[in-house]
Amino acid sequence: MSPISTLGARQRAACAIVSAAQMAQVDACTIDGYGVGLIQMMENAGRNLARLARDRFLASDARGSCVHVLAGPGGNGGGVLAAARRLHGAGARVQVWLAQADALSPAAAQQWLSLQRLGVPLMHGEHPGEGADLMLDGLLGYRLCGPPRSAFAALIRQANAATSPIVALDMPSGLDPDNGSVSALTINAAATLTLAAPKFGLLAASARALLGELYLADIGVPPAVYAELGLASAAAMIDVFATDDVMRWG
Repeated sequence: MSPISTLGARQRAACAIVSAAQMAQVDACTIDGYGVGLIQMMENAGRNLARLARDRFLASDARGSCVHVLAGPGGNGGGVLAAARRLHGAGARVQVWLAQADALSPAAAQQWLSLQRLGVPLMHGEHPGEGADLMLDGLLGYRLCGPPRSAFAALIRQANAATSPIVALDMPSGLDPDNGSVSALTINAAATLTLAAPKFGLLAASARALLGELYLADIGVPPAVYAELGLASAAAMIDVFATDDVMRWG
């Protein structure tokens, strides 16, 4: 696998940058209009997250490394669980914390079922990050409404208190996707792999200290979707991912 390239200024300027509501439209148009299933996009997210985790933080070799995975019940949770399966298959010792094990969406539940059958343990009393080489954050995504609560808040506090680096999927959990506001209940990431298109909040000055390195991943959204919704030209989005599925934002 070739090193991850950085998007140029021209590509960044032409790329779609979206609000939470616009990202929901992109997802809906991709699924309903173009027949790309949620589980397909989730798999793409997980594959790209596993690649970034291995190549950037595990010295390009996952064997023997300890990876702690924090998963919420929705799409981000399913994405990190898909990444967990891939890292497990690459020889990592994976452990999972579920914020709401009894409320997993159907797609996330399917990802968790695969991990259960592989014997990946679900952790309960232990704190994430203790003894880990890396943590993956998929607790909350762009549908965040209000500050994290209950199990989400507890896991964010515990993860931030650990010394292991954290790679956040789509955005650090707790970050406002539209204005980038943060609080003590926001994941402090070493890197963030945002999906399909950057959200406005990720590019806000208030978010910079908690993003770490910012990367952008293709999850299979057809470029025509952005043109149909008036967010960017199809040509611009083709240009963004023409050479790789993962690009550093700058």
